[in-house]
Amino acid sequence: MWLVLLLLVPVVELYVIVQVSHALGVVETLGLLLAISVLGAWLVKHQGLSVWRRLNASINAGRMPTSELIDGFLVLLAGALLLTPGFVTDAIGLLLLVPPIRALVRLTAKRRFGRRVQIIQATHGGPIYDIHDPPQGQLGL
Repeated sequence: MWLVLLLLVPVVELYVIVQVSHALGVVETLGLLLAISVLGAWLVKHQGLSVWRRLNASINAGRMPTSELIDGFLVLLAGALLLTPGFVTDAIGLLLLVPPIRALVRLTAKRRFGRRVQIIQATHGGPIYDIHDPPQGQLGL
């Protein structure tokens, strides 16, 4: 699957770039790609700072920052996609920077990977126990 994507994405990107350059011209196409990258970098910075503030607020409130960590990853992924030259990856990157779309992707990720995550809790200097199956009398939850 990943190998197919690794081979297919550059071919699709080149095809789209060539089609856009036929319609707009080579210089205009390069200018558009550059403008999207600059706009994307600004948006990644803005969204990244927003996620960072929410992450800190969540930690300061004593809550597990699950959504904020996923959002941080998605903003980082959006930045990587925007740095990759091409219109298709830029479109996906820009979509990941739209908060409602990112929330939908975050919800999908939580549903898909939530069953694989095991939550553990460390006691003060003691062993680590699975909070879903603690030894009897060991955790005062």
